[in-house]
Amino acid sequence: MIHLVGPGGAGKSTVGGELASRLDLPFIDLDIEFKEHVGDISHYIDHRGYPAYASENVRLCLSLMATPGDGVIALSSGFMAYAASAHPAYPALRWDICKSATTFVLLPSLDQEACVDEIVRRQVARPFGRRPEREEAVIRERYVIYMGIPATKIETMRPVTEIVEEIIAQMPPNKDMHRSRRAHCK
Repeated sequence: MIHLVGPGGAGKSTVGGELASRLDLPFIDLDIEFKEHVGDISHYIDHRGYPAYASENVRLCLSLMATPGDGVIALSSGFMAYAASAHPAYPALRWDICKSATTFVLLPSLDQEACVDEIVRRQVARPFGRRPEREEAVIRERYVIYMGIPATKIETMRPVTEIVEEIIAQMPPNKDMHRSRRAHCK
């Protein structure tokens, strides 16, 4: 399983769809799956709270990833930032995603200020976007988390085909898709 991690607006869905097509693999967008299996994310959070959403999202992710076979999955923007108590299986799942050689962190830029500016610009243009101040606070908080994930970082302010080529070039050469990461994944 190829995991795409990063903030909303980083290009996970666009890149993931193209990457899956290029590799002839199924593509899973966790946000779309949540909407199809559970309902509208904003509505769910408004009525049940963010911790309940995180727990349900982890449950759904585990269910989707239990299906044998390879694929590309675009994780929800906050997935790697959930509290350890979000779900009993979350700490182990997060660790597995962190240590996977096929996890890629997508960010518009590795420069924090450029990343924040671009994410805010992209997110507020979306119909469900938060206010710019809130979006900036969220990306600033999570940027440190994304950068702390011991996975290949991919900058996404360029053509999708270039991004896909870079990910393919970074893929492990053999069927063993996991390797030990030296950095600590909290």
